[in-house]
Formats: sequence, structure tokens, C-alpha cells
Amino acid sequence: MSDIKCIGILTGGGDCPGLNAAIRGIGKAALFHSGIKVIGIKDGYQGLIENRVVQLGVNELSGILTRGGTILGTNNKCSPEKYYEGDDEFGNHIYTNAVDRCMETIEQHEIEILFVIGGDGTFTCTKPLVEAGLRCIGVPKTIDNDIHGTDLTIGFTTATRIGTMALDRLHSTGDSHHRVMICELMGRNAGWLTLASGLASGSDVILIPEIPFDIEKVCAFVEGRKNERSGFSIVACAEGAHSIHGEQVVSKRISSSPDPIRLGGIGRQIAHEIEQHTGIETRTTTLGHIQRGGEPSATDRVLATAFATAAFELALDGKFNCMVGLRDGHMQAQNILDAANKQRLIPTDHRFIRAARAMRTCFGD
Repeated sequence: MSDIKCIGILTGGGDCPGLNAAIRGIGKAALFHSGIKVIGIKDGYQGLIENRVVQLGVNELSGILTRGGTILGTNNKCSPEKYYEGDDEFGNHIYTNAVDRCMETIEQHEIEILFVIGGDGTFTCTKPLVEAGLRCIGVPKTIDNDIHGTDLTIGFTTATRIGTMALDRLHSTGDSHHRVMICELMGRNAGWLTLASGLASGSDVILIPEIPFDIEKVCAFVEGRKNERSGFSIVACAEGAHSIHGEQVVSKRISSSPDPIRLGGIGRQIAHEIEQHTGIETRTTTLGHIQRGGEPSATDRVLATAFATAAFELALDGKFNCMVGLRDGHMQAQNILDAANKQRLIPTDHRFIRAARAMRTCFGD
């Protein structure tokens, strides 16, 4: 495939640290290989639909390795098959199928291969483009670490570092006031971020979506700690966690988005119930988008660069519609559509869960 003349790069879904490192890795590998033209698509699929692109040269790709976010911009509300055009006179949303407009942008700029840096939602949006004949290669990114087909995603280690730092800082104030301190972390329906941050910080309670919790058992656990020498408890809580008697807490719904559900608020709910049941003063901290911001960790920079160059090697080998991933320490590729619209959840017998239980961590079950 040494006759490749032009490639495109797109970042879709939520932003995360390490995206720029991936853009740099793909772009420089292409430029240094044989002067392949590199086109950046602005704001994810919205830019592809609206024909908003920028050519990327060495100057544009230099100095971005350490920067968080994405120089191309991103969008998690736009799908080629369901493009939001606005509202009609009655306030109803108007959607159109914009796959043809995507392909027109591709043809106009003579993009032969599109590198898609995203998660399961982004790869799902790629499906109609693949079916329309576009050759795509996926690079997995998300702080949630929930993409099917890879053990690690770009952004996860940085977000875990931020979550761990926040939980570490709650120890001193919890100890000083003898309180229960709850930290609500992101992750959607997967608990990887909360489990890793909770384990790294030595949290006393870890609540994740994969293990529905019994609030009475959580209350009994923190009450027991209150009566012990420690006198306080740290709770790492995933935004998608839920009790055995309830459902996930939805903070809002965005009807114009392909993924309309936004989770959040379970931390405050648990804090209220702990105070009601035990009388122990309880406080909640919700990290929110702080977990997505800032410069990427060294691990994320290395991972993003390795993923990016492996993706470009797939193109040189003529292997398309694949996603690169890391499995058991080895880089490998799989069909990009196998990762679409799926989430990799934590097995309840995972070694991290076993390790936490060995440390007397409570999962509320």
C-alpha cells in the first residue's frame, strides 16, 4: 500500500487526554513514510458532514504530544445516519441521513483511508461509512476503558491518576471531621475507572455498576469503621452504580444525541441515605469533567503513540475496517464493527475485585 496519497483523521465522542498524541502518531507516521497528505476532520462526524477540514503538516503536529484534549475538536451528539438539522415549527427535532454528505467530503478531499479515534459510539457511527465503501481504521480511546477488544484505552490511565489524587485528598478531611467522604467518578455503565481509582487510593467502599449494592450493608460497614480507631470512611462511587432495589440515576437526557442518557447524582443519593441510616456526617464530591482534562500521563502518551503507529502499519499492510487493541500485553487488530455498540464490563471475579476484597474493601454486596 505504498501508493497511499491521502488519509483523514477524526476524533469522535468525548474528549480525553492522549488524543493529540494519537493524532500526532498517525499524522507523523504518514508524513515521514512517503509524504502522504494528512487531512484532519474538525469536530468529529459533524465536521465530516459539514465539510470542515484542515490539512495537517509537521508544524501542526509538533508540540501537541503533551497537550490534553484534541486539536481537531470532537462531538458526541452527531451521527452520520441521524444528523440533527434543527426543530420544526412545533418544536420537533428534524433529523436527516447524512452518510452521502460524509462520502462527498471524503471524495472531495481524496481521502483514501479514514482513521477514527473514538469509543464504541464513534465506531457504531462508522458502520454506515464502512458499508458505503470507506476504508476505516479505529484507535480506541475513552476514560471509561470499556471498549470491547482491548484491555486498555487511551485516556484511562490519566483519568485514573486524577481519580486517585482526588480520593487521596479526601482522606485528610474525612479523618479530621470523622466523616464519610464520597467521590463520584465517571465511567457510564462500566466500573473500571472507579475500581482502579478506589483500589489505588485504598478506598474503604467501592461501588460499581457491575455489583449492585445493598445500602444497608454499606451503612453497616461505615458505621463499623466509625466505631473503630479509623473513625471515617472513603467511598469511591461510579456514576453508573445502583442499588439492588433501584436503577441508575439519570442527571439529564439529551434528545438530539445518539446517546441521550447522562448519568450522575448517585453520590448525593448515597450520602443522604447514609446520614439518614447512621447519623454520620457525609459529604459528596463529584469530579465530573475534571477527569477528562489536563495533560496525558506518560503511559497514555506511549499507548496513544503505539496505537497510532500500529494503526498506520495496518494501512500499509492493506488491512482495513479494523481496530487496534491491546490484549494480554500484545497489540492486535479486530474488526472495527465488533467493537461497535458494545461495552466491556468488569467480570465480578476480576483480579482487581479479588485484590480489593482481600484488603477488606466493601462493595455493598
